[in-house]
Amino acid sequence: MIDYGKYAKALKHLQVQFGHYQTLDPSLPDFLQEAMAESVIQRFETAYDCQWKVLKRYLVEELGLPEVPNSPKPVFRLANENRLLPAPIERWLDYANARIATAHDYSGEKAGEALALMGDFIQDAIGLYQRLSGKSWT
Repeated sequence: MIDYGKYAKALKHLQVQFGHYQTLDPSLPDFLQEAMAESVIQRFETAYDCQWKVLKRYLVEELGLPEVPNSPKPVFRLANENRLLPAPIERWLDYANARIATAHDYSGEKAGEALALMGDFIQDAIGLYQRLSGKSWT
């Protein structure tokens, strides 16, 4: 049986933090705005990592696929082939690229690109959670 708890918790934390980021007072000092952006990106990384690992387990345990690679992009491709993704594969690959790009750089252009994807990522991740777990999102 797959435990979706860590994935749900990480995704909820991201959703809340991104909501705070979106309503951030623009008159706050730059360092506080950057800190909030960094926090959102770190929460994205955690949610993303939980997500692809749960998806891998689903492919193995629920669908019985014999050989599932231990890398996010191939996992997403297999999930797409098995019609599990609630959005086009290109979006999931964009999320994977954003995760790679932010691994060591939370500032500047890479952070901005990742933050621009965050609303879509959260909605797609919620859709995937619901599809895999069979539970509604609260």
